[in-house]
Amino acid sequence: MIEARGLTKRYGKTTAVDDLSFDVAAGRVTGFLGPNGAGKSTTMRMILGLDNPTAGRVTINGKRYHELHHPLRTVGALLDAKWVHPNRSARAHLNWMAKSNQIAERRVDEVLDIVGLTSVAGKRAGGFSLGMSQRLGIAAALLGDPEVLLFDEPVNGLDPEGILWIRKFMHRLADEGRTVFVSSHLLSEMALTATELVVIGRGKLISQSSTADFVARASENTVKVRSPQNDRLRDALEQASAELTAAEDGLIVSGMDSAKIGEIAAENGLVLHELSPQQGSLEQAFMQITGDSVEYHTGIEAEVAQVLEPTAR
Repeated sequence: MIEARGLTKRYGKTTAVDDLSFDVAAGRVTGFLGPNGAGKSTTMRMILGLDNPTAGRVTINGKRYHELHHPLRTVGALLDAKWVHPNRSARAHLNWMAKSNQIAERRVDEVLDIVGLTSVAGKRAGGFSLGMSQRLGIAAALLGDPEVLLFDEPVNGLDPEGILWIRKFMHRLADEGRTVFVSSHLLSEMALTATELVVIGRGKLISQSSTADFVARASENTVKVRSPQNDRLRDALEQASAELTAAEDGLIVSGMDSAKIGEIAAENGLVLHELSPQQGSLEQAFMQITGDSVEYHTGIEAEVAQVLEPTAR
């Protein structure tokens, strides 16, 4: 388990992380989201003892990182896939890491096989593609068979097969009771991977909740309805105070759930061809909730923010 309490990091007059508190529990994949410059990488570096907090503390299973004996056996991390010495082979790199934490050499071959790099284990890491470097970084994170795993942008450079593999692999790690904390800008992938979310902006906590609750809280759920008696259905729903928007082949209903819509149709003897709840996406929810925390807006982002602003109010 990871516990952050009042975590703060300042660089001169700049506050990168501001009184941040959150928990990352075992047995689930927790996504770590935020706009660029939100403080995600700084937070992960403080978890791993690479940066010292200005204030507050963060512990892993009750201990600070520097208090862990043979830390690779407790925590595995992928923060930068390209930090490997370019002239070292994949196997040599992992062997060096294994010796530093008294991990058996046979584990090196095991993790190379897990990530699919056995055939290139003797090749120079400097010649690896970004996808291969990501796999080597994941192998390094798994080396000590740790209880806690941190991944920063783990699917960068992976092809669709690789992305599917890492998603299933993270779920398997969580199912084994491990703590899995993953940061990514690919929100569509996070929606499929993470069951819990920690969302920050400008160094502050915005939300910690399940993924489903985050989406439901931020976006208005609607129901799509199609009927051959569309005009009569519209009148009946308006009389029941539903909010309606015309769709190409039906109606979009807000302010009323599908069960109530079905009951109104039945009471009025109306036939329904479709009654489909429409839930917002993680991407829409993220844009709406973090809109005020984005440090740098492009022209397109500014237009999106203006469109979402009335909804946010």
